[in-house]
Amino acid sequence: MPNEAAPTDATPNDAAGHAALPLSGLKVVEFTHMVMGPAVGLVLGDLGADVVKVEPMAGDNTRRLMGSGAGYFPMYNRNKRSVCLDLKSPEGREAALRLIAQADVLVENFRPGAMEALGFGEAAMAALNPGLVYCSAKGFLSGPYEHRAALDEVAQMMGGLAYMTGPPGRPLRAGSSVIDVMGGLFGVIGVLAALIQRGKLGRGQTVKSALFENCVFMVGQHMAQKVVTGVAPRPMPVRISAWAIYDLFTTRDGEQVFVGVVTDGQWQAFCKSFGLEDLLADETLARNTGRVQARDRLVPRVQALFADFDKADLLQRLEAIGLPFAPINRPEDLFDDAHLNAAGGLLDLTLPDDRPIRLPALPVELDGQRPGVVRDLAKPGEHTREVLAGLGYGEAEVADLLARGLAAG
Repeated sequence: MPNEAAPTDATPNDAAGHAALPLSGLKVVEFTHMVMGPAVGLVLGDLGADVVKVEPMAGDNTRRLMGSGAGYFPMYNRNKRSVCLDLKSPEGREAALRLIAQADVLVENFRPGAMEALGFGEAAMAALNPGLVYCSAKGFLSGPYEHRAALDEVAQMMGGLAYMTGPPGRPLRAGSSVIDVMGGLFGVIGVLAALIQRGKLGRGQTVKSALFENCVFMVGQHMAQKVVTGVAPRPMPVRISAWAIYDLFTTRDGEQVFVGVVTDGQWQAFCKSFGLEDLLADETLARNTGRVQARDRLVPRVQALFADFDKADLLQRLEAIGLPFAPINRPEDLFDDAHLNAAGGLLDLTLPDDRPIRLPALPVELDGQRPGVVRDLAKPGEHTREVLAGLGYGEAEVADLLARGLAAG
């Protein structure tokens, strides 16, 4: 999959297992910040690509975010090399152009026009490197809105997701950067498709992923629901559920558990396990439609039933009979999740200030293995010397760029 037209002196793998990953040998250069763009590079890097993140001289501003943004950089920037360049200087631009000339993929998510102003627009880069796949992660795809600035929350409000998430009259963004992350995933899908097509046509192309359109894609089921039923969908907190038992229940020890009974077979198993012979014998409840119509009398019965169980006992019983269930976890609870810790679901990383941290692995298995960490979180410019040397710069040239403040590391 590497760009056949580009130089082939790929950086050696950092671990023996890296060579076995599907994107090993792919060279990616990343001009990104925040979440959506870095998420593209994260996935490509986890799958084996050599991702070089080009940062400003002081490092990506995302590194310094506080509050709800404090986790952005560590979550989305493992398995990358960091280079700090002054892209406004001729020397910094030249180094970046050399990097792009050797790349298979360029990823950027800056405001519209920013890359063109720096001299790295898609047309100029296609002329420099005809095999390049140029991935732009933006707020909007082509159309009247394409020059607008956008954020995850903007897309959720415009795209109907906030309306569906909050109670009536109180639109609420989802509790994670879901649209940013999904935008990154759609960007990866586009990049991989473009790389396959490059193998057929011998040229790269521009791939564009956007916040607004991927949010609309996510609420497409509700758009379809309106047409199918003739009734506008109601926000999820007050929706008419497709199943009678599909809700939160409080246990004797004051904990909450989500439980779903979504098939006729599950209904039978549920009734038998909990001694609900009268409900099992009621023919009007044998099918899902009848149970939904009887929801008003079923839910209070189940509420009272589960209120006699402690959380641990209830979870054990639900797992034994194969029902869908979930304790209500907070993000910090997941550090101690037995499943994640047993199956490689959390990866050991080191924050730039040398504190250890464990963060979620890519949620896929390849031949039964979860992709792991080949490169820890990089300090700003940690790989500047290494990358410049790989681009043909001599030691004296690298030292001169560093001394003049045109590169850092």
